[in-house]
Amino acid sequence: MMTASTARAEDGYDLWLRYAPLGAATAAETRIRELVSPDDTPVQTATRRELQRGLRALSGIAPARADRVNRDGALLVGTPASSPLIAGLDLDLEGLGEEGYRIRSAVVGGHATTVVAANSDVGALYGSFHLLRLLQTGQPLEDLDIREAPRLALRVLNHWDDLDRYVERGYSGQSIWDWHRLPGWLDPRYTDYARANASIGINGAVLNNVNANAEVLTPMYLEKVAAIAGVLRSYGMKVYLSARFSAPMEIGGLATADPLDAGVQRWWRAKADEVYALIPDFGGFLVKANSEGQPGPQDYGRSHADGANMLADALAPHGGVVMWRAFVYSDEEPVDRAKQAYNEFVPLDGRFRDNVLVQVKNGPIDFQPREPFHPLFGGMPKTPLMMEFQITKEYLGFSTHLAYKGPLYEEVLDADTHVRGPGSTVARVIDGALDGHALTGIAGVANIGSDRNWSGSHFDQANWYAFGRLAWNPELSSRDIAVEWTRMTFANDPAVVEPVVGMMMASREAVVDYTGALGLHHVMDRGHHYGPGPWVEGGPRADWTSVYFHRADANGIGFDRTRRGSDAVSQYAPPVAEIFDDVTRTPEKFLLWFHHVPWGHTMRNGRSLWDELVLRYDRGVNAVRDMRATWAGLDGRIDPERHAQVAAFLAIQQAEAQWWRDASIAYFQSISGLPLPAGVAPQAHTLEHYKALEFPHAPGDTQ
Repeated sequence: MMTASTARAEDGYDLWLRYAPLGAATAAETRIRELVSPDDTPVQTATRRELQRGLRALSGIAPARADRVNRDGALLVGTPASSPLIAGLDLDLEGLGEEGYRIRSAVVGGHATTVVAANSDVGALYGSFHLLRLLQTGQPLEDLDIREAPRLALRVLNHWDDLDRYVERGYSGQSIWDWHRLPGWLDPRYTDYARANASIGINGAVLNNVNANAEVLTPMYLEKVAAIAGVLRSYGMKVYLSARFSAPMEIGGLATADPLDAGVQRWWRAKADEVYALIPDFGGFLVKANSEGQPGPQDYGRSHADGANMLADALAPHGGVVMWRAFVYSDEEPVDRAKQAYNEFVPLDGRFRDNVLVQVKNGPIDFQPREPFHPLFGGMPKTPLMMEFQITKEYLGFSTHLAYKGPLYEEVLDADTHVRGPGSTVARVIDGALDGHALTGIAGVANIGSDRNWSGSHFDQANWYAFGRLAWNPELSSRDIAVEWTRMTFANDPAVVEPVVGMMMASREAVVDYTGALGLHHVMDRGHHYGPGPWVEGGPRADWTSVYFHRADANGIGFDRTRRGSDAVSQYAPPVAEIFDDVTRTPEKFLLWFHHVPWGHTMRNGRSLWDELVLRYDRGVNAVRDMRATWAGLDGRIDPERHAQVAAFLAIQQAEAQWWRDASIAYFQSISGLPLPAGVAPQAHTLEHYKALEFPHAPGDTQ
């Protein structure tokens, strides 16, 4: 990222690729003394440069460049096609595909050698980053025999970036894509962005917002997209674009965007030809249609399959794909917004072209701090489903609250759909194992911006990192990922790693507690989603209000989605539906998601629901207080610049956690009429005070 002479500035720009010098003893034990790798293609050049940079920074000595292995401690990197030495080794690369790799200790020419071998240059690049990760985290290099291949084919970041550089739901500055200066100026940041993504196996980026502007498909902008693609290509990344469904009308001069209209179909075929002439490896289109006012095929009485297939046919000759989002809900008030995507898409199962993935959010509402897994996972066995996670923290405190999302991702991926019996996890749905799909994918709504540290806060870098690692292998442990990230980002010292990982692993649950535990959801303020707003009601749509979702009244709280209510439970496989339908069996973390429960309902610990809810708010605030104390104890072990920013953000988080707690308790107490549990402090202000707060310029709001 930064040059060796300035890399220790520790402003966060280097992310997890800091390559902090190893201790003298460790460096001596793990030093690679010779580098044998090809340098004939852009990807090979990127690989060699990364290894030289990392090995020099870690050990203090640059390995000698060589065309053959001449000494012990050599590193041999390449493919059978690029390296006769690798071709002569019996490495068994079968089954690794085009992106997998093998790292193995071997004897080459009589010398002890570490070999990174793959079937493609990109695989060798990924393997090289894995080797550097081993060094960064202090792992031994003796007796290595590692085989790795990605479980998902498309591992993509979705940038919700507008052409004016505004980032919807972005909390880390402007878009990194400087459209005005492109294509003439290629910011070096684009290369560092590609390096960071390649280091965790991310192989694609959708450059623009799902609320798309058709102009991105005009010749002027396609030239700019091609320039970005030229940078990312050297690191194994493809570019994708969000396509506006009405583009044939807005930039093509047509009178309709009907997907069954022959003229519309010709326009999209010609546009695809134009794109691929400029960007031969273009990945395809992401589409948000007939959702939140966006145009789509339903405007013409057509189905989502009709719209997706029209675009898929235009892309198919070039090998492109369509990622069609399932985040849909109508302008008319539904009985239960959580049910609509399932109701619209399940009847279309099997009707999509082979190069279409349906991209489904992890839960049925909208990236809430906790949701049950989306019932579409397991509901469309004939259609490849692509997971959509949010890396940016729209509902988890923007960039100032520490909320490590690895446990959230892991919780969803490990959830068992039971559609093929026990073990039918969401991970096995999206990686194709359950239903035999070869086209697979996962997307993450990026948290990246122009801030020097990329993500607004140093700890938010971990969410980008965790997404990439789980996209590569959705069965990894979020704790192991946190350890890995901490060692590379802060220090290998156990006195740093253990407390930092402890903070990370507790952080998401803390946010759930102080924003709304026990299955409460969508209780944030209107529009900007900053801060509490359980009182939000009225406006153009009921399902944009908090009261629609929590249903609190004098008798109780929660949304009845049982068979006696909206019957959303029946969208799950019977074994799951039976649990969610029964208030005594539903996991308490989802209690108020599926049940309207009396305030006096007895929880499993013997407390009443009201007392438990209040105590969960307190528990969340106390957890943030504990994180602040833990971080303060690391003063002197973390570089001053990063320590100071994290400390300041934790102070903000504690104050805002208290605000969430106080405002929420004030509102729900006004509904329940119940006293606070013994020993619980009252809120600092009246309910009217909290309701009157306004934040007209909160970042990341929809424009």
